[in-house]
Amino acid sequence: MSTTTITSRFELQPYKSLENEELVARIQEARDQLGPKLLILGHHYQQDEVIAQSDFRGDSYLLSQTAADNEECRAIVFCGVHFMAETADILANRPEKLAERDGQRIRVILPDMAAGCSMADMAAIEQIEDAWDQLSEVVDTEDITPVTYINSAATLKAFVGRHGGIVCTSSNARAALDWAFARRGRVMFFPDQHLGRNTALGMNITEEQMPIWDPYADDLGGNTEADLQNSKVILWQGHCSVHQVFQAAHVAMFREKHPGIKILVHPECPREVFELADESGSTGKIIKTVEAAPPGSKWAIGTELHLVNRLKEQHPEQEIHFLSPVLCMCATMYRIDLAHLCWSLENLAGGTPVNTIEVDEETAKWSLVALERMLEVR
Repeated sequence: MSTTTITSRFELQPYKSLENEELVARIQEARDQLGPKLLILGHHYQQDEVIAQSDFRGDSYLLSQTAADNEECRAIVFCGVHFMAETADILANRPEKLAERDGQRIRVILPDMAAGCSMADMAAIEQIEDAWDQLSEVVDTEDITPVTYINSAATLKAFVGRHGGIVCTSSNARAALDWAFARRGRVMFFPDQHLGRNTALGMNITEEQMPIWDPYADDLGGNTEADLQNSKVILWQGHCSVHQVFQAAHVAMFREKHPGIKILVHPECPREVFELADESGSTGKIIKTVEAAPPGSKWAIGTELHLVNRLKEQHPEQEIHFLSPVLCMCATMYRIDLAHLCWSLENLAGGTPVNTIEVDEETAKWSLVALERMLEVR
């Protein structure tokens, strides 16, 4: 993956001292100048002020696909994190889309290059390749399907594409594992161990059949040869720092303090929380579940704080709580603010675009293979 950063006409620091009202006005001026060729995408976990400036909001893949299918779009400003901008570039500039535009690329911009994902950072391509090489000494890797969560770098998606694997989302992880097991006897699932474990347990795969690969262990990810030979799903030792914070004790506390409350969690939560929940699902499912609930419903929701607070504000007829006494937000998701958004838009409008995300051709090709397989099982 290559990232191009062009020297900006407008330096960032002065934007930090501006009030939100002025930033919003200047953002609108830049939008008016760029017109319909610009799309601002806002992931559900963004700050409310940033979400308010987005043309579309949603999950990362849906946003990328929406922008890629827009015939007028020539620039995407993705208010999310690094891997989301990579996916947008891969989908928007895939060969058939470039052909439709006579080779003209859609520029993808990430307003703050420090907006990453701690989970995605827990699995580097060098670590995955090393693990694959070590596994080949113990089991037949031709019998392993690599599955990567969409919350991963493009290099990991490309690895999966080259090795006959598939990308999954939190909503189609079960379908992706079914697809994988229809082809081979084992799965290597990365980078989120909790999504992999929670999904596999629902398929009657036991905890004993799911060894965890520690990329920092001296040998075989901290496992014995027997562990790996008896495995069905090899889990990567990675997690989401936000969803990891939820505990079984938090569920018990809310049930005691709020009789009749329902627990609604994301499948990135640890097993003990996931299994105690009344409902679970992707960010999109969490939103739809609350939207469909009758007035007076009570929820304790285990997912990112900004989204929970937004649901609370949008549904005053319901009682909505964050499923933890400790407020935990995604520090990297939280990085993009109005100052960064305004700065990146004014540079784009001024002809000096900053923070362009461009995935190299080979990585994009194999990533697209894995993403297209994902679409087959949605």
